[in-house]
Amino acid sequence: MPEKKILGHNSKKDLLNTPIEHIDITSFDSRKIVSSMQKMSFVSRETANAANIYNEMLKDKDCTIFLTLAGSTSAAGCMNIYRDLVKYNMVDAIVATGASIIDMDFFEALGFKHYQGSQFQDDTELRKNYIDRIYDTYIDEEELQECDEIICGVANTLVSTGPPKTYTSREFILELGAFLKKNAKKKGSLIETAYDNNVPIFCPAFTDSSAGFGLVMHQEQNPDNHITIDSIREFRELTEIKIQSKQSGLFMIGGGVPKNFIQDTVICAELLGKEVDMHKYAIQITVADSRDGACSSSTLKEASSWGKVNVTKEQMVFAEATTVLPLIASDAYHKGEWKNRNKKNFSNIFG
Repeated sequence: MPEKKILGHNSKKDLLNTPIEHIDITSFDSRKIVSSMQKMSFVSRETANAANIYNEMLKDKDCTIFLTLAGSTSAAGCMNIYRDLVKYNMVDAIVATGASIIDMDFFEALGFKHYQGSQFQDDTELRKNYIDRIYDTYIDEEELQECDEIICGVANTLVSTGPPKTYTSREFILELGAFLKKNAKKKGSLIETAYDNNVPIFCPAFTDSSAGFGLVMHQEQNPDNHITIDSIREFRELTEIKIQSKQSGLFMIGGGVPKNFIQDTVICAELLGKEVDMHKYAIQITVADSRDGACSSSTLKEASSWGKVNVTKEQMVFAEATTVLPLIASDAYHKGEWKNRNKKNFSNIFG
């Protein structure tokens, strides 16, 4: 067990000295271990089943693959996995928390880092050093506030070059992609890679992140001439992707708003008079429990009762995502079904 730190004995430099290194799914081949796990039980077999379903999604040329992200796996070392799923045409659209996209991905693209820490560290000492903790991962709060200010600056630039307007989070993140093309200190972020590959990113709870802080600052500085986020139009945009998809599959890390948002596109399409199928494939990796009626927005079988997910090709994986996601993603990368997929280029359908 890691030794507990003593209050007052560590400087900020002492605490922020070991950066998180993001795992590279192209550097190892998990196919053999995933195949072996298929013959086991418990989470091992769940993981292998999920890997098989994901490969079926990739093989199905009619299937649009939605990646949903909730939680802190990007900060914990999975950031390059999500980037590579976009880079190698293994997902077609992303629905995420604002924190995953802004506080983690955009943050690192600016040249900042997340650091290995300890869950046993005295949080009073961390606060004294202006360090934020995510379990055993540290973030420099001063750098995070600089990220907030840069978001504000991007928004200020948008209103200085044209009339104020509403943006969906997808549209604003697209502007962040353009910003990073010129200004990124760390190339190859998820935002920039999605920008290059016409993969739209939606953050339905965008204000619950550094984006929210930055846009509040922007509106405070520009009371009569500012941008705002239109989450209703965003829902319509995401539903349009579902409408234009013959089939769809969900690859969900965590649950919460991103999971529920993408599942609800089926219901929204029906209410608009459009005939769409339930999501044909679905995987969720989560540690949430279903006994309180939640499971981070319900189990996949429960979602079927709402008409959202088909139960034929679904798998719940009850595991902490950083332990099984690299295996599933590496297995899919090395099996290579993505090489035969056509790019959907969904960013282009919105003009």
